[in-house]
Amino acid sequence: MFGIGGGEFAGLILIALILVGPDKLPQFSRDSAAFIRKIRDLAQVATKELKENLGPGYEDLQVADLHPKKFISKHINEVLAEPAAELEEFKKSVKIDPDLL
Repeated sequence: MFGIGGGEFAGLILIALILVGPDKLPQFSRDSAAFIRKIRDLAQVATKELKENLGPGYEDLQVADLHPKKFISKHINEVLAEPAAELEEFKKSVKIDPDLL
């Protein structure tokens, strides 16, 4: 989890015991968990409101899609896919007589 090994995790627990103290560590853990839960809920609400305000066409929006490079490349691919489909349709409809070549 988070790229932390067993020894590193034990070291973090030891540092927490020294800094916070063994008597306050359970309350500190509960407060930390509640804080992380609030941040996660806030992020989910913000994502939901963003999807609602953007309107139709953005129902499948992910937070990672908001990265400028991914956002632009996704829309460029959508724009380029349309002419490519039309070109494939055109290729299927055009038949060349081999005798004319």
